[in-house]
Amino acid sequence: MSATHLIPTTMPAVGYLQSLPISDEQALVDLTLPVPTPGPYDLLVKVEAIAANPVDYKIRQRRAPQSNDGVVTPEVLGWDAAGVVVATGAAVQHYKVGDAVFYAGALNRPGANSAYHLVDERLVGPKPQSLSFADAAALPLTAITAWELLFDRLQLDKPAPQFSRKVLLVSGAAGGVGSVLVQLAKLKTDAFVIATASRPESQAWVSGLGADAVINHQLPLADELKRIGLDAVSHVVSLVDTAAYYQQFIDALAPQGKLALIDDPIEALDIRPLKVKSLSLHWELMFTRSLFQTPDQIAQQQLLREVAALVDAGLLKSTAGQHLGLINASNLRQAHAMLEQGKVIGKLVLAGFSQN
Repeated sequence: MSATHLIPTTMPAVGYLQSLPISDEQALVDLTLPVPTPGPYDLLVKVEAIAANPVDYKIRQRRAPQSNDGVVTPEVLGWDAAGVVVATGAAVQHYKVGDAVFYAGALNRPGANSAYHLVDERLVGPKPQSLSFADAAALPLTAITAWELLFDRLQLDKPAPQFSRKVLLVSGAAGGVGSVLVQLAKLKTDAFVIATASRPESQAWVSGLGADAVINHQLPLADELKRIGLDAVSHVVSLVDTAAYYQQFIDALAPQGKLALIDDPIEALDIRPLKVKSLSLHWELMFTRSLFQTPDQIAQQQLLREVAALVDAGLLKSTAGQHLGLINASNLRQAHAMLEQGKVIGKLVLAGFSQN
């Protein structure tokens, strides 16, 4: 292990000991935990800032902490971070102590709501130099998800002769993933990009990110598309509440169109209506590569490098929406509550620990 930073033996962190409603003060608590030791491919990162994501509260609601002989191991959440490398594993090749980095990490390892955090270097990008740590922390999970949706799942950057033109409908575009996806679609594809948003402030947000048109998902999609002069779209990215719009997406898609989603419909989706138009269905989970240790997991490092370059070139904006203060249990409970209500525009970020 390579290290030059004076690393303490314990660290402040935020986690939970039992799954509780976020209104309960014990739903997330302040902790003191041992500082972990890097494995061969790991970076030990001194965390400067984090962002909160819906995956955080979903894991808190669904995954109980492990218990052994009555001793509970705290569960630490958080899959968006920016910080500075303070130690490296023996097999690390791409980073050194002192490098500023940003990343989302892996779902099957402790999260980044801690002063020091381990992450496989293959999942890590160099922090955009033009951004603060807080603004950088807003980007990794959503940027990876948006990138993989657009280019790995839908292959929207490839020729598509089956369509007269590419028209991308982004449903729920004002959230974290949508905020990055709209920008990337405009930067790296020739698609006409339609964003859905219902509130004036969210409509203004997605327009500011470059959407070619904005429609209201609280109205019938067919009517809204006709309002802007379209009968069909070639691609749909559904980011929230897919089940409620599923049939409308099928109706709106042109033959051989593609539908991608990231949410978790409670009831199974019936794929049979997709057949007559030869529609394809694509599911995206940005943690798949790390969960299964796929041979191409370094693709996440590579795409984060390109995202950082786009940011530093002034082409891609951070989607940080609201800064909630220090990284502590009280502020993270507020973040989870806001995310559970589903009214967040952009990303919620927190920076710094009160005792590190």
